[in-house]
Amino acid sequence: MSHADDTAGNRRDFLYYATAGAGVVAAGAAVWPLVDQMNPSEDVKALAAIEVDISGVAEGTQLTVKWRGKPVFIRHRTADEIAAARAVELSDLVDVNSENDNLPGTDASDANRALDKEGVWLVMMGVCTHLGCVPLGDGAGEFGGWFCPCHGSQYDTSGRIRKGPAPKNLQVPIAAFTTETTLKLG
Repeated sequence: MSHADDTAGNRRDFLYYATAGAGVVAAGAAVWPLVDQMNPSEDVKALAAIEVDISGVAEGTQLTVKWRGKPVFIRHRTADEIAAARAVELSDLVDVNSENDNLPGTDASDANRALDKEGVWLVMMGVCTHLGCVPLGDGAGEFGGWFCPCHGSQYDTSGRIRKGPAPKNLQVPIAAFTTETTLKLG
């Protein structure tokens, strides 16, 4: 093999490698926008966690906030509402799971659904577990909690399904107090 053949082989190899490298870069440049568009948008990232001032929520009322595009009920329960929720036997419930993201795998007792030990604060996603409607609050329905007028699901004062087609209790999202009057969702 002469020096000319060896040089031609090196040039040919270089052209193959250069072409393959350019093809990989071009494919990456074409695929990247498709992959990147699957990342959450900036407005979604901003809503990953929010802080809510609950200082103005009087006992017996609720505040509804929008978080991640869905309503969240923040209820300041009365002593009667807490007593009614704690008097319910687990065997009377449709869903015996707490559906509490803060306490996964726990039963649906009121203590496992309330945000604080006293049971004063109840925080739940305001979305009916049947078909995603928004239940009415302020003591609606037979059980004094929430009532979904679309299909008749009724929730008690702890947000547990008691009657109707909904299969699960209202979900309790990740939530915690950052101060006495500030609640962080997410």
